[in-house]
Amino acid sequence: MMTNNSKYRLISLLFICCSLSVSPVWAQYEVLPMPQSISLQQGEPFVLNGDVQILAGEGLQQEAEFLQTYLKDMTDLTLPIALKRAKKVSYIELAVSPKVTEKEGYVLTINKKGVTIVGGSAAGVFYGIQTLRKSLSPDARTLTSATVTDAPRFSWRGMHLDCSRHFFSIAFIKKFLDLLAMHNMNVFHWHLTDDQGWRIEIKKWPKLVTVGSQRSGTIIGTNSDLDDKIPYGGYYTQAQAREIVEYAAARHITVVPEIDMPGHMLAALASYPELGCTGGPYQVGHYWGVYKDVLCVGNEKVYQFVEDVLAEIMDIFPSEVIHIGGDETPTDKWLQCPKCQAVGSPLQAHFTKRVFDFLTSKGRRALGWDEILDGSPQDAMIMSWRGTEPGAKAAETGHDVVMTPTTFCYFDYQQAEDVQFEPSRCGGFIPVEKVYALDPAPDSLSVEAKTHILGAQANLWTEYITNEDMLEYQALPRMSALAEVQWSQPERKDYEAFKQRLTLLTDLFERYGYVYAKHLWPERQIPNRWQF
Repeated sequence: MMTNNSKYRLISLLFICCSLSVSPVWAQYEVLPMPQSISLQQGEPFVLNGDVQILAGEGLQQEAEFLQTYLKDMTDLTLPIALKRAKKVSYIELAVSPKVTEKEGYVLTINKKGVTIVGGSAAGVFYGIQTLRKSLSPDARTLTSATVTDAPRFSWRGMHLDCSRHFFSIAFIKKFLDLLAMHNMNVFHWHLTDDQGWRIEIKKWPKLVTVGSQRSGTIIGTNSDLDDKIPYGGYYTQAQAREIVEYAAARHITVVPEIDMPGHMLAALASYPELGCTGGPYQVGHYWGVYKDVLCVGNEKVYQFVEDVLAEIMDIFPSEVIHIGGDETPTDKWLQCPKCQAVGSPLQAHFTKRVFDFLTSKGRRALGWDEILDGSPQDAMIMSWRGTEPGAKAAETGHDVVMTPTTFCYFDYQQAEDVQFEPSRCGGFIPVEKVYALDPAPDSLSVEAKTHILGAQANLWTEYITNEDMLEYQALPRMSALAEVQWSQPERKDYEAFKQRLTLLTDLFERYGYVYAKHLWPERQIPNRWQF
């Protein structure tokens, strides 16, 4: 018969044996977006622990601090940053080298001795850091010996945010930029003005924010006749906008501002009625959709206004590219306006060229929605939103193009066919799989035209996105699908494998408190929605 002491010794022995046989949790290099090449190597792994230091190469202190923060978030380890190598210390080393020929490319090397991230620039190092960050988890601190060689497919990897229809705080804009950084995106297209609100301070034209940033009510539902009559507004000071530019730049993100013109200008007309064809009166828009009142393109004061606004915008935003809108511009008022008729036609092309020439004289490039394609200067950049066809046409004729078609990239559209439990009232249906299927530069384009496809972005129009949680919900996880479209080569794409990597990435969403749609994970959704 076994005594109690004998039983205790046996249980203890079994526990020790089981403990010794537990395998380490390994880091996962197949992250999102999928790197171009992952080559596993023979040799012992690298174990991340509190004795490891971060070795910051010249000019990479900022990247080292990001890595330090990310590792703290992922593993709860706070690793010191060193500027010089010491003996008998294991490092995660950051460096820039001309051997990495792609500026945004990197090589991540892991072996028993340490980890190195070598980039073609600081941006490349930053993206290598993102891959390392996403490879780890609180339990996964054992890194298989490997070499990850990576670079993006496209140079323009963007996300757009409309802050005119609904206004979002500076704190949230920063959180949104962090999300872009997590997805290796490098352009934040900031839609700052529209019919329903002017959101950026222009000191020469102060009424743009004292009047134009405020509307006296907002339509309820989907363009019904019911108005809530609740005042709504907000704007960013120039100091706040500069703060966002700096925050984005630290994450290798360029902020491209958009001042939409000559249409979508009702908030400006309400502020300065003399800029319109009729002289008003005007009020900041309550309804969504397209308004017939636009800038009077036959009035020289309009061009002074435009140049003053763009001069201040260029002073705030160092981006080479300035978005000038150009979409959905009705001609009704122009046809009835003697000043406009005196200009001749086509009127929008006349206006676009005036604005284009001004920006060009200041060393900047004009980007507009695809409506500006007809009659626009050759160097004008085109953002193709009415499908991919306008973008293909523009690229074949030598224009640089960013693809953002409604059919793939409008993230205010629904994510589910059954909209009963969806928060947005916007129409359309774009599931994650549809986003993933986009190819911004398909083989149907000529070889030359493909060189003019700069990349792709998704747009978040906020007519029906009223708060920050809704915005995150509409963006995620479709933003993750777009990130792989932007970064990875088409032959590397695999939707089923993508879903597995996306599932791992949702751990990061939850760690940072992002709200995301759970259609791909029904078990995570609220059960029995009608019964609580």
